[in-house]
Amino acid sequence: MEMTAKELAAALGGTVEGDPQATVKSFAKIEHGKAGQLCFFANPKYEQFVYTSKASVLLVNSDFVPKQPVAPTLVRVPDAYSAVAQLLKIVADRKKSFRRHRGRCRIACSAKLGSRVWVGDFVTIGKHCRVGDCTQIHDNVTIGEGTTIGRNCIIYPGVHIFPGMVIGDRVILHSGCIIGDDGFGNSKQPDGSWQKIEHVGNVVIGNDVEIGSNTTVDRAPMESTIIEDGVRIDNLCQIAHNVVVGKNTAMAAQCGVAGSTKIGEGCIFGGQVGVVGHINIAPFTTVCAKSSVIGNVRKSGQTLYGNPGIDHQTYLKAYAKFKQAVDD
Repeated sequence: MEMTAKELAAALGGTVEGDPQATVKSFAKIEHGKAGQLCFFANPKYEQFVYTSKASVLLVNSDFVPKQPVAPTLVRVPDAYSAVAQLLKIVADRKKSFRRHRGRCRIACSAKLGSRVWVGDFVTIGKHCRVGDCTQIHDNVTIGEGTTIGRNCIIYPGVHIFPGMVIGDRVILHSGCIIGDDGFGNSKQPDGSWQKIEHVGNVVIGNDVEIGSNTTVDRAPMESTIIEDGVRIDNLCQIAHNVVVGKNTAMAAQCGVAGSTKIGEGCIFGGQVGVVGHINIAPFTTVCAKSSVIGNVRKSGQTLYGNPGIDHQTYLKAYAKFKQAVDD
């Protein structure tokens, strides 16, 4: 990456305040910025570093009013945080290289790969698979027979995709995640033993989904486990069979969702949230970290906290009473 402040402003729809030829070659946090680096300021608690930063260029919100002199050239944008995300994508796209495939991979003759697909070493692509244009498949990935993967996806090293999965466009699967292994389905027998329930369904992942490292999405016994468009799932999460995750829902690390639960759109789950099976969670529900959901959430837009999760404000009032009793 090498860009001038003028080029940055043009790419991000911003304006330059200072030297338009100030050049940056790398990124840094605002507290660590040095000459030749780009930093950004979006969180007010970091304002002190604006006045001490040695970075060459600083991205700031358009309405930012400095209280002291600022050394870096400023590039003013409507939203500095969003502008950084946009810029990182521009840089990442520039770094992409595309090769048909390396020699040390195994691609079935009946598999169909689109144009500019990149395939790394020791990749296996099964029979009748379909991979869309400009998708990257990194080393040691396994893609099972009959799977469909859309355009502009990134499948990072060590991902395992079982047969018959359906993955949309612009999906990112991080290292070690598993799409489509059997769900935890077992039937208790009269003698106390367990009989395995075979899973013959699949997983359907929509467009613009990102799934973190070592996260597992189980296939359904029948029909599909569904991850809708725009979902973000962090590392080390478990999505069980027949779950539906509504569009634009986000889950932080170590969340677990049991089978056949339906999660509405726009929900936010903090880290280590646990959800029981066979319930419905209304759209735009927020579940705070380490909380659990053990029943239907029917009202849209609630914030839940605690074990089991209850209304956030009710929980805080109850906690205040509990703390008072302990202190007394």
